[in-house]
Amino acid sequence: MLQQTTVSDDPAVSALRVVLANPRGFCAGVVRAIDIVEQALDRYGSPVYVRHEIVHNRHVVERLREKGAIFVDELSDIPEGALTIFSAHGVSRAIEDEARGRRLPVIDATCPLVTKVHVQGRRYAKAGRTLVLIGHQGHAEVDGTMGQVNAPIHLVESAEQVAALPIADDTPIAYVTQTTLSVDDTRGIIAALKARFSDVEGPDVSEICYATQNRQTAVRDLARVCDLLIVVGSTTSSNSNRLREIGVEMGVPSYLVDDGEGVDPAWLDGVHTVGLTAGASAPDSLVDSVIAALGRLRPVEVSQLDGVEEKLHFSLPPELRHREPRPPRAQRT
Repeated sequence: MLQQTTVSDDPAVSALRVVLANPRGFCAGVVRAIDIVEQALDRYGSPVYVRHEIVHNRHVVERLREKGAIFVDELSDIPEGALTIFSAHGVSRAIEDEARGRRLPVIDATCPLVTKVHVQGRRYAKAGRTLVLIGHQGHAEVDGTMGQVNAPIHLVESAEQVAALPIADDTPIAYVTQTTLSVDDTRGIIAALKARFSDVEGPDVSEICYATQNRQTAVRDLARVCDLLIVVGSTTSSNSNRLREIGVEMGVPSYLVDDGEGVDPAWLDGVHTVGLTAGASAPDSLVDSVIAALGRLRPVEVSQLDGVEEKLHFSLPPELRHREPRPPRAQRT
């Protein structure tokens, strides 16, 4: 727990330079998903049922829960006829079929960039290629992607696992990737696939989610100018964990915190510059809470690195684009 002692008035205490990464925090897919839940609550009233956490951030989920959203792990937990929202991570076709079978009215908040991965996977499978998914076992996005392709999918998490794939070396293969991975790790796995197999297709590493790339590039720039890196995000957030790992790889002590209460005063011993960033599902208010926590320990001077200006915006689903409320139709079989 953060010590609440105020030391900023002590002239003997040196100022702490806090440098913010740019960009950081919410991406367009997360903004869209949260907007979908909030607008559904405004238009149709509570409760609204959301399968899985809408995004991987405890504070965001709790705020939406207070507004009337109910988060469930299984569709069987949703009452007959209740408005249902699929999370930004996407769902399998089996989940879609279950919703149709129960005739649940559904609004799909799947990030369009995740949907793009689904489309790529189906296209490669239709072309007769054996499909490899680069991603983390058990992640919601991976589960959804593996269930969106009507063909076997081989999951790999590291370059070392490529050698163990039960596929002949001359088999035509294709790969797709989880959107929140480390760009460098993904590049290494792709290189291992191309080194082993003679016929490989797949998207360039530059096609990994723009927000993932931008935040990872920004945290590399940040790590070059700081003594300590703090990443704001949940432990369940894949992209937030990757940001912390990049800091570690660059030789900077790096920590992942939910909010300002996670800051340990001991981290600041001998530290002059703190780099601060946030995962794609962490709101700016949590970054502010970390700055406030640091300010209770040392006087702080806040600045921001130059970075990419993100202008991408994803439109809402058709059910929410109209001015007058139009309840989504029940999924039909």
